[in-house]
Amino acid sequence: MKKLKLLVLISALFSLSALHAEGVLRMSTTTSTENSGLLAVLNPPFEKKNKVKIDVIAVGSGKALKLGENGDVDVMFVHAPKAEEEFVAAGFGVDRAAVMHNDFVIVGPKSDPEGIKSTTNAEEALKKISAGKTAFISRGDDSGTHKKELELWKKINISPAGAWYLSAGQGMGAVLRMADDKQAYTLADKGSFLSYRDKIQLVALSEGGNALLNPYHVIAVNPKRHPHINYELAKEYINFVTGAEGQAIIANYKKDGQQLFYPDAVK
Repeated sequence: MKKLKLLVLISALFSLSALHAEGVLRMSTTTSTENSGLLAVLNPPFEKKNKVKIDVIAVGSGKALKLGENGDVDVMFVHAPKAEEEFVAAGFGVDRAAVMHNDFVIVGPKSDPEGIKSTTNAEEALKKISAGKTAFISRGDDSGTHKKELELWKKINISPAGAWYLSAGQGMGAVLRMADDKQAYTLADKGSFLSYRDKIQLVALSEGGNALLNPYHVIAVNPKRHPHINYELAKEYINFVTGAEGQAIIANYKKDGQQLFYPDAVK
């Protein structure tokens, strides 16, 4: 029995030693980078090249930034520009860099009961949805998508409320499925929508324009705030996703032949 316990202890020590030697990068990110499948192709080359493991925590951008603020991760890959700027200005993050962009789309049932497909912009589409009271599913999770949605409602001086406006508190994939079940409208990042298009019947009804632009940035946690973080590895990751190799992976990542994200660091 003592020999068995000793063997278990030795095995555990070897595992810890190997993990330490390999290195771990803790990353918090928006659900869209994971739901779209991008991270599954973007991260492995970095892990292999640097002999490290990336532990991904996929949550809304607000929660992803909070994990960085608390020092629970080393790097963040998010899409909430205003919140990111405030995060850096408060001294929680450093080395913020543009990585890529796509756009948001308002999706809904093919029947389009409020006729938003005929509108010229997202604000007009939301006005029609609010006036008609057709169900709208909000992320309601402080994500980058949720922040964008609230920004759009604010622009048209509408505070959505009532039985037609449902706050899910869920990630993008779950909200798309919920909207599909209820034949409701919702705001989605285009990458996630395209990735789920073969699983749902919803269609894109309002898209395009600066109001729906969706930029992504990567930020390292400030080591002066949290000395324990793996800052050097975080910098290496930032260099990778903004460098030629990472940007090429992003540019070449497609779903059903359609590009999901467009690189911003390397033209």
